[in-house]
Amino acid sequence: MHALKDLNLEITEGDKVGIIGHNGAGKSTLLKTVAGIYPIKSGMMEVVGNIRSLFDLALGFDLESTGRENIMYRGLLLGETPKSIREKEQEIIEFAGLGEFIDYPIRSYSSGMLIRLAFSISTSVEGEILLLDEVIGAGDAAFAAKAKERMTGLMSSAKILLLVSHDLGTIKEVCNRVILIKQGNIIKDGEPEEVIKFYQSSI
Repeated sequence: MHALKDLNLEITEGDKVGIIGHNGAGKSTLLKTVAGIYPIKSGMMEVVGNIRSLFDLALGFDLESTGRENIMYRGLLLGETPKSIREKEQEIIEFAGLGEFIDYPIRSYSSGMLIRLAFSISTSVEGEILLLDEVIGAGDAAFAAKAKERMTGLMSSAKILLLVSHDLGTIKEVCNRVILIKQGNIIKDGEPEEVIKFYQSSI
């Protein structure tokens, strides 16, 4: 059984690609394969450029360590250097709005505080190739508004964007190409309006 089958796909600089399809279609598997998380069993894939992937925002957190210490841990996991993390630390803290709690163990954080810290760290690092899996906004209404603004900036600055989302409005807004996947196969690849209309008519 294969999650992805017979894919022939070329994505080049300037492509902002929305990936749509039903749950279990293979959308997230495709992103994680591009990110190098899942190995390719057959065929080949070539990626040129620095990849930044936003999947599980809380990955790599140590609940017994402070928020400040976790900024360093998570930053290193994202490929940053200790020096670059220290340079971004204050901006991350301010964006997350944690104040003095940044020096408390994160096991004492509410879920909202943890989400704000995770999002602030993960989005502080830019990449030439940006992979997003349903990560647009985060946290409560006030934080979600500035989170979405930051994500819009990241998506605009990326040379290549791959965005998995069920929010077709966002796909239309930020993407110039849409790929429809069904049962691991590419069913349609083209202009956003055309592909989304085809998808909606097939639901």
